Amino acid sequence: MATEAPLYKDPTQPVEARVKDLLSRMTLQEKAAQMAQIERRVATPAALTNLAIGSVLSAGGSSPRDGATAEEWADMVDEMQRWALASRLGIPIIYGSDAVHGHNNLFGATIFPHNVGLGATRDRELARRIGEVTALEVRASGIQWTFAPCLAVCRDPRWGRCYECYGEEPEIVQMMTSIVSGLQGSPPEGHPSGYPFLAGQRNVIACAKHFVGDGGTHKGINEGNTICSYEELERIHMSPYPDCFNQGVCTVMASYTSWNGEPLHSSHFLITDVLKDKLGFKGLVVSDWEGIDRLCKPHGSNYRYCVAASINAGVDMIMVPFRYEKFLEDLISLVESGEVPISRIDDAVERILRVKFVSGIFEQPFSDRSLLDVVGCKEHRLLARDAVRKSLVLLKNGKEARQPFLPLKKNAKKILVAGSHADNIGYQCGGWTIAWYGGSGRITAGTSILEAIREAVGEETEVVHEPNPTASTLQQQQKEPFSYAIVVVGEAPYAEMLGDRTGLSIPFNGHDTLSLIAGTIPTVTLVVSGRPLVLEAQLLNQIEALVAVWLPGTEGGGITDCLFGDCDFHGVLPVSWFRSVDQLPMHSSIGADYDPLFPIGFGLRMFDKKL
Repeated sequence: MATEAPLYKDPTQPVEARVKDLLSRMTLQEKAAQMAQIERRVATPAALTNLAIGSVLSAGGSSPRDGATAEEWADMVDEMQRWALASRLGIPIIYGSDAVHGHNNLFGATIFPHNVGLGATRDRELARRIGEVTALEVRASGIQWTFAPCLAVCRDPRWGRCYECYGEEPEIVQMMTSIVSGLQGSPPEGHPSGYPFLAGQRNVIACAKHFVGDGGTHKGINEGNTICSYEELERIHMSPYPDCFNQGVCTVMASYTSWNGEPLHSSHFLITDVLKDKLGFKGLVVSDWEGIDRLCKPHGSNYRYCVAASINAGVDMIMVPFRYEKFLEDLISLVESGEVPISRIDDAVERILRVKFVSGIFEQPFSDRSLLDVVGCKEHRLLARDAVRKSLVLLKNGKEARQPFLPLKKNAKKILVAGSHADNIGYQCGGWTIAWYGGSGRITAGTSILEAIREAVGEETEVVHEPNPTASTLQQQQKEPFSYAIVVVGEAPYAEMLGDRTGLSIPFNGHDTLSLIAGTIPTVTLVVSGRPLVLEAQLLNQIEALVAVWLPGTEGGGITDCLFGDCDFHGVLPVSWFRSVDQLPMHSSIGADYDPLFPIGFGLRMFDKKL
């Protein structure tokens, strides 16, 4: 006689009924295991089959091998999924990755401008379409969950995650939350706010992060302390989240930061009372990477305290990522001792299962190999190129208003392309690209700015490339003068605390390079950076044109489309460009003291002079 399949395996049943049924069948150990997310390097059959761990992730740069293809990624994820499905209850894992500007861990994927550049576009529909493309390329590699978008409102460019923010004002960030509907699909009319939604197997689970206040820390210190009233926290830093809840965002990530001295990972008030109860979020709350470990420092490395404090605060899934056995041991002990109520465990697991059922992963747990050919395809790269064009901000064009320097002539006889960033895919992509903190050189497939220039100019134009020109180099070239120079300067890639800086001068002797060239050759300057950098008045007077290109990603052709006049500039500043670091923190809402070099919203045009 055939055994009737359990209710939770019946896709025709309501999600909540399936959640309730599966939860009733789980042991405490199985519940605790669902609350753990582990790094792929420790994801073994023992962890996924015997323990039934709930989720696996790749750290930034953690891949099956260097240069692994989408198919190799899918092979790895599918193998892990088979291990999970062999567990007693057959609960599938969800696999997560930081696909924060395209599928940036995957070699050959389409890499879009980082969020600060997208904020310059003010284009909701563009953000949504980028979400759609990112979802397809992520799904092609078998992954179901991306830790994006970042909703931080950056109030201080000294912060090393400034480029992950869409802007310094909450209205800009709210505008760009449309990327959630691109990633997950748009929920139907009447879908309850806060309840998770995923349209289908060509969409990915999104994650609104980092809840909350991460962009407002004192002096822009990463993982620092945001000092403000609740009213200010709600009005500035929390305001983008309801827009994501209206779109059915499935997950929220807790912030490393503290609010008035209280770490977010242990804040019952903000995670449970505000996020879950007041704002009505019904999806799962995940910790940041080893986020609960940060709680141990003031408590003598008492890991048991860290587990209790975070779970009781309302964090549902813990990004362990390596010491999962210790986590499970402590969590089970805490429940058995009554220090963590079983009701809290059940709430966490209900939320995790809800997201899994909504995602459809019980019915379609494996990768869709028909998507492999979309990774880095022409259509996706054209969208990224369009995003680059729309993100560029023209800050200066000509030494006199009536004598614009741009667009550049394509048929010039001889031009100089100089600077540390002119021919470096890694630099123009920035952090969170192939490696956690990014890299230098041809780290992935794409078009560098130099390559794009060579494609744009006429065959008769001689393009001289000098990354670090000297005075003698320029003197040798004066026998046949340059028509103009394109000098590309900027920051080296970085991520998180590695990007915290107080000086914000142009690295790689960028100021000296510009001064040397602009003193003898008409110069357009491109600044490749994740934030405003120091631009001295003397330098600004020397150069003919200035463009903020942010961190544009793999499609350098979008920059030359505008430089040579095929398209106009459309971007406007998403952040204020300060005169001096002594002014920081500075943003447009500070009132009478607001005195930037270029204000938020500033951006020139070449053809249509209306801003």
